[in-house]
Amino acid sequence: MSNHKDLQRLTAAGLLISLGIIYGDIGTSPLYVFKAIVDSQRVGHALPIITESVILGGVSCIFWTLTLQTTLKYVVITLRADNKGEGGIFSLFSLVRRRAKWLIVPAVIGGCALLADGIITPPISVSSAIEGLEAKIPHLHTVPIVIVILTVLFIIQKFGTSLVGKAFGPMMFIWFTMMGVLGVVFIVQMPMIIKALNPYYAYVILTTNPSAFVILGAVFLCTTGAEALYSDLGHCGRKNIQISWIYVKTSLVINYLGQAVWLLQHKGQAIDLNLHNPFYELMPSWFLLYGIGIATVATIIASQALISGSFTLIAEAVRLNLWPKVRINYPSIQKGQLYVPSVNWLLWAGCVGVVLLFEHSDRMEAAYGLSITVAMLMTTILVSNFLRRKKLPSYIIYIFLAVYLVIEGSFLAGNLFKFVHGGWFTLSVGLVLFFIMWTWHTARKIRNRYVKFINIEDYYSILKELSEDETVPKYASQLVYLTSANFDSEIESKIIYSILQKQPKRADVYWLVHVDVVDEPYKKEYEVQFFSA
Repeated sequence: MSNHKDLQRLTAAGLLISLGIIYGDIGTSPLYVFKAIVDSQRVGHALPIITESVILGGVSCIFWTLTLQTTLKYVVITLRADNKGEGGIFSLFSLVRRRAKWLIVPAVIGGCALLADGIITPPISVSSAIEGLEAKIPHLHTVPIVIVILTVLFIIQKFGTSLVGKAFGPMMFIWFTMMGVLGVVFIVQMPMIIKALNPYYAYVILTTNPSAFVILGAVFLCTTGAEALYSDLGHCGRKNIQISWIYVKTSLVINYLGQAVWLLQHKGQAIDLNLHNPFYELMPSWFLLYGIGIATVATIIASQALISGSFTLIAEAVRLNLWPKVRINYPSIQKGQLYVPSVNWLLWAGCVGVVLLFEHSDRMEAAYGLSITVAMLMTTILVSNFLRRKKLPSYIIYIFLAVYLVIEGSFLAGNLFKFVHGGWFTLSVGLVLFFIMWTWHTARKIRNRYVKFINIEDYYSILKELSEDETVPKYASQLVYLTSANFDSEIESKIIYSILQKQPKRADVYWLVHVDVVDEPYKKEYEVQFFSA
């Protein structure tokens, strides 16, 4: 198993694997973000009119969201909160849980919200790509195709993210390069579009447009993969993620600018963006089928980031006694890469349910983003406690907290209208998961409260006599009991009862094994103490 330092090393293979595993969700957002922004201007059933203020303001909001939310909060700050190479909200909780008991609440809420998001990300990503075929094949029934693709994706999970990453990495490199090239072709037609990166345009649209909050809900879709990016830290390492993000962000921004140019070329027109997706309109007609093929593969890969992150989250939850003990496989020798069969098939069932319930990506967009905003808010609370643990000046922590509570609070407000349009589904899934985690955690505490412990020293001489008494038939040469006692002077009374009462269990050696779960992943050490009368 490779060690912590190996994982943090910057390597070409690491960069490629991080492209394949981590950036799918963020990387495929250009398929639907601008569509959602323009659709926010709909009045009733009328088609939205393309206006310059919405397009320039939309690009500006996207650029500054990717800069402040994804780059600064996650790639620069949050990735530093790694627990011996592991990432994710539960790893972050492990680092700060000694600061305050109440921090378990944001950790569990955030973890459940992220897992719920993992159920809607694969369907919306794959559906939005396959629906590109509708331009060539009208009335195409996409639901069966999407379900088959998702099923294949979940079947290959058992081979490990290392294999998946190596296979997916080159494809994602092609995807990001294609997005960059398509964007540049349109930017050169209207170089003035670069001015849209000015935050002034974001300020104007958010203060003057009556649909400002709905626009925010649409813009938020460009950063939904940031939380999965942190969860997948253990699969690739911080340096590989930070360096590859430079290329990814550049490609994304260029593509969004290219889409903005195409939309501005149709200024004043009412366009049905379901038939004319700005992303596919950047492609020349001879390239469209190839482009849809690459987009489909990229969206399959997009699902990978959330699936890998879900495995990491559940493994951490089991370690922290927040989830029932489930089977966890380690399919590769790479540290941090794991596969949880039960979660894999639960996610698959959830994804298929979403496809059958919503059918079209437009309806999924309405449900998408609400739960992940909640997860990001919870991460902000935990990261601020992590920064306090690092003894940063208080004013820096308060600035961080204030800035991101305002940004994410605004996004949450912008996403709240989605509740009635399908957001109820992910929140319901999140609530069920929260109920499971909280029940498991609370029940364990209640059970421990009622376990009776006794002083083991009182029984040394009795156990010694029993061990040497040849009139009692020998039960075993070595007898092993698991104990949950936190002090080596104590033992559960039921263990002594088991040894001495009714049929005494004579043995040469009695072993009392206590397994202690530590906050450091992959730390394994043992200590043996001998007790005798």
